Amino acid sequence: MRRVASSLLLACTLLFLACSASPQEKSAAKPRARDLGIPFDGTPGPFNAITDVAGVTVGHTTLISGEGKLVVGKGPVRTGVTAVLPRGKNSMLDPVFAGWFAQNGNGEMTGTAWVEESGFLEGPVMITNTHSVGVVRDAVIQWRVQHGQPDASGYWWSLPVVAETWDGWLNDINGFHVRPEHVFHAMESAESGPVAEGNVGGGTGMICSGYKGGIGTSSRKLSEKDGGYTVGVLVQCNFGSRKNLRIAGIPVGREIASEDPYAYQPSDISERGSIIIVIATDAPLISTQLKRLARRATLGLGRVGSISGDGSGDIFIAFSTANSGAWASKNVAEVKMLPNGSLDPVFVAVVEATEEAIVNAMIAADSMTGIDNHHVTAIPHDQLRAVLKKYNRLQ
Repeated sequence: MRRVASSLLLACTLLFLACSASPQEKSAAKPRARDLGIPFDGTPGPFNAITDVAGVTVGHTTLISGEGKLVVGKGPVRTGVTAVLPRGKNSMLDPVFAGWFAQNGNGEMTGTAWVEESGFLEGPVMITNTHSVGVVRDAVIQWRVQHGQPDASGYWWSLPVVAETWDGWLNDINGFHVRPEHVFHAMESAESGPVAEGNVGGGTGMICSGYKGGIGTSSRKLSEKDGGYTVGVLVQCNFGSRKNLRIAGIPVGREIASEDPYAYQPSDISERGSIIIVIATDAPLISTQLKRLARRATLGLGRVGSISGDGSGDIFIAFSTANSGAWASKNVAEVKMLPNGSLDPVFVAVVEATEEAIVNAMIAADSMTGIDNHHVTAIPHDQLRAVLKKYNRLQ
């Protein structure tokens, strides 16, 4: 029996490590939208990812186990956690200016009342499934305590930002499989460079516009004339109806036949939710300007066909890595900011990168079977290319 128990423990450990591979390891073989010839406006950064904004790191913990009939508490499990750290390991010690916006509020992003009031994001942005928000929030606080973050006075508190979308069609969402150690791993493994997309982290069990969704990212580099700043976007997409899906301006959802992921309501008549959008930039912006950036994500979302339906939680947060030290200054802080009249190129970058990040999430996603053998098909690359070629939209 001890040998069996040890073998099971080893198998579980190996599965966890495989599912928790670094972004570089998991992204190496994944095609992206541009690899398929899908055209986008704007110039991306070197990784075409939110990590093109210097200092920003991303980590995932991906939990995939079990198959067949749902047994609450046992699985099947198709979920995870994604962490976006504005200043990497220094994110807790050097908060960034931030602003947030809810296009439709049928969702959750904790800590936003304080972001609105203070104008700062004091730590990472965490993304998970709807019923794991609490454990992720508490784990971030626990991580800070374990790393000696409370100050010497003992007066210390934390209001982490944790967002969610619902993965309960594929995942045992009421089994509460996300645990503190998974949160710690996502934060501690966060890296710069390429970012894993598709069925990873918090996006593991997500569905988008009738196809498999998940995590996606993109970036834009502004011209030197416009300041040379970088804007990066990361999304966890779980929204939309197939009939409304547009890629490169083409209603591809109406052109590509596929099975309905939801057995109880056809995807062509239902606008499903939700999407979390995280926007990063190194442009020197203050909180009111960053709220304006967060609003512009809605326009990128609209480009792919979302109407932000009643059941959708479309919640966005934007932060700037400029003005390091502004939060902690005990004296009058010297803050730099772009004039409002210079924001249009940044707005354009947010719209373009949001659109591409969503498409990247769908292109990277793989078909998945979850609880009770619910199956969601990934958008077929060959058929997508054929449709775009038909409309003369391939690059």
